[in-house]
Amino acid sequence: MESRTVTLGGQAFHLREWGNRDAPVLLMLHGFPEFGGAWAELAERLSDTWRCVAPDQRGYGQSWAPPEVEAYRISELAGDMAALAEHLGGRVTVIGHDWGASVAYALAIGRPDLVERLVILNGVHPGPMSAAMIRDGAQRRASQYMRYLRSEGSEDRLAANGFASLLGLFAEGMDMSWMTPDKREEYVAEWSRPGRLTGMVNWYRATNLPVPEPGEPTDRQPVPVEGFRVSMPHLLIWGMGDKALLPEATEGLEAWCDTLTRVEVPDADHWVIHQETAQVEAILRDWLEEPDPGSAT
Repeated sequence: MESRTVTLGGQAFHLREWGNRDAPVLLMLHGFPEFGGAWAELAERLSDTWRCVAPDQRGYGQSWAPPEVEAYRISELAGDMAALAEHLGGRVTVIGHDWGASVAYALAIGRPDLVERLVILNGVHPGPMSAAMIRDGAQRRASQYMRYLRSEGSEDRLAANGFASLLGLFAEGMDMSWMTPDKREEYVAEWSRPGRLTGMVNWYRATNLPVPEPGEPTDRQPVPVEGFRVSMPHLLIWGMGDKALLPEATEGLEAWCDTLTRVEVPDADHWVIHQETAQVEAILRDWLEEPDPGSAT
């Protein structure tokens, strides 16, 4: 693994890279509350064939972390990764997990010229996710933690007592056997950087995704298909035990995609990348090596 800092839009972004600089690029986008190093085990496995690039996204780790909420609008976050793709030489395969998936979708929708293929792991497209929030069902109930993260001072509460609340949120209902003491120490070090927790929760504060309380009426309308299409080959890998993002959050995704392949991982949850690294590697290799992947389930 090599570590370096690049300048994007006049600001510093930290990258971790594996593999040959001349190999095809896999741009790997982490979610909350991780950082670029979360991809290390998977990237090491794939680096024989691909150049794996995992940035600390805006507000995380060693990258730029502005304090303003509006700096974390999805258009700004996707703009960072568009600039990084261009810095890396143009069209890339984008892999996103959790919030990284939201950025990956925004990049694929807004700058399809930069995205060769799209891979999502337990992350959501704004269309099905918004529809799930409008419905007063299980996904709305499962998403109430977002209201807590958006609240004033949430970063202070998450950091208290050695990040006890953040570690608890990370693990709630999930299999955390992969979180070794060394990994925990590494995560805490990244969270402890000045201003980073504020940047991290500002992703939640800046989003316009509605999260009504259970039983609360909403006049929000579904996200239209036009203007939000995913035109390139798209792979969705889903850990079926996820307690934060439920299968309901992907219902009807095919309507927004020209080509979609779904693969379920029954024995994993939201942290599928860490729990079933070898299986995820095999799924990725099979799909990425297909010359023209078609629609499948």
